[in-house]
Amino acid sequence: MFLNSKPVLIGLHLGAAIIGIDAFLWLLGEVIAGAESIRRRAIASYIGILGFVFAWIIGGYYYVRFYGPLVKPIIKAGSAPWAHAIAMEAKEHVFLFALPLAVTILLLSKLGEGDLKTMDLRKSLIGLILILVGLGFAIGAFGFIISAAARWGII
Repeated sequence: MFLNSKPVLIGLHLGAAIIGIDAFLWLLGEVIAGAESIRRRAIASYIGILGFVFAWIIGGYYYVRFYGPLVKPIIKAGSAPWAHAIAMEAKEHVFLFALPLAVTILLLSKLGEGDLKTMDLRKSLIGLILILVGLGFAIGAFGFIISAAARWGII
């Protein structure tokens, strides 16, 4: 069964996260271009949220099934135990900001372009999307550090 394969789960986790980040980059392009299609912006936001939710579910399953009992002890016993203490803890806590931020972005993206301009929210929406995408890239970097510590025992 594919749920018992560490590489498959890690690939699905990473793939879902990339879809989430890419969807919010799509949304960023729509907002910067001043696109009038609320539907397209909402679709991009929903895809981004779903990508993050799937990444969270798959990552949670991997954490409980493999990381906690098998990988974490290897990292903690290796030459880079800080990879778990810092990178994994940061990854877990930073991700907690991603979903509420993504939902806030979804709600703002459902406003029409005129409403965004009238309420002076366009720059704020762009800023929030950039923060979310930046958090996504940071979480990916943390994941790389953790994987490197698990595979090679060094960073």
